[in-house]
Amino acid sequence: MKAILIANPKGGSGKTTLSTNIAGFLASRGQRVAILDLDRQKSATQWLANRPVSLPAIELMHSEAEKSAPLDWLVIDSPAGLHGKNLEHTLKLVHKVVVPIAPSAFDIQASRDFLEALHHEKIIRKGKIFVGVVGMRMDPRTRAALTLEQFLKGLDVPILAYLREAQAYVNAAFEGKTLFDLPPSLAERELEQWAYLQNWLEHAE
Repeated sequence: MKAILIANPKGGSGKTTLSTNIAGFLASRGQRVAILDLDRQKSATQWLANRPVSLPAIELMHSEAEKSAPLDWLVIDSPAGLHGKNLEHTLKLVHKVVVPIAPSAFDIQASRDFLEALHHEKIIRKGKIFVGVVGMRMDPRTRAALTLEQFLKGLDVPILAYLREAQAYVNAAFEGKTLFDLPPSLAERELEQWAYLQNWLEHAE
């Protein structure tokens, strides 16, 4: 089983939106996927409760110690404030870390501090875990995107996608769906923004 941690210590960065859509993408590829919802608000858990049984299945794992049927992927939606020993422990479970970053100066600075903390984790320095960034509700032509790129210089962390703010995410979430469950015509532009991220998820080793 491969595991992906979606993490940013700052609330409101888009962790659950990214977690559910990554899980939806992997499930749409015929993979057996589960979500471990560590966030106190349990938004991913509520989303899964609304997910139609006719869609590709995504399981809910209640704890990291739970022995479920064999899985291909585990997506971990982490709580705000993940740091220190809790971060160190969680990193031992995963193969990849995706850091969603919201488009404000405060979010970008807080996220850079988090990325620097990740960089100092021994397991990441040894190249055993791959880390990437996703600009959430962010257009690549904006000042926020330019600021993010400047902040990331020297950290050797790729920007995997810029995902614009779109009603498709909101509408899909209300129904327990992801972009990958919608008719392509309803999310064509958004799906294009996922191309590099999809490839990184499946092939970065």
